[in-house]
Amino acid sequence: MKIGTYFKESYNELVHKVTWPSWNELQSSATLVLITSVILAIVIWAMDFFFDKVMGFVYDLLY
Repeated sequence: MKIGTYFKESYNELVHKVTWPSWNELQSSATLVLITSVILAIVIWAMDFFFDKVMGFVYDLLY
């Protein structure tokens, strides 16, 4: 397969066959990803914080 044919077929597929989201759908998806990322970051931070406190308490008991 020639490289030119590859690019022509790729362009044709992107222009005529791919369904692109509307601007509102894109904004909704981006907002959902942002909120989910923030919630996940807070959960991971809380787990790390509490694990640090528990391990600090255990180490203080041992030493």
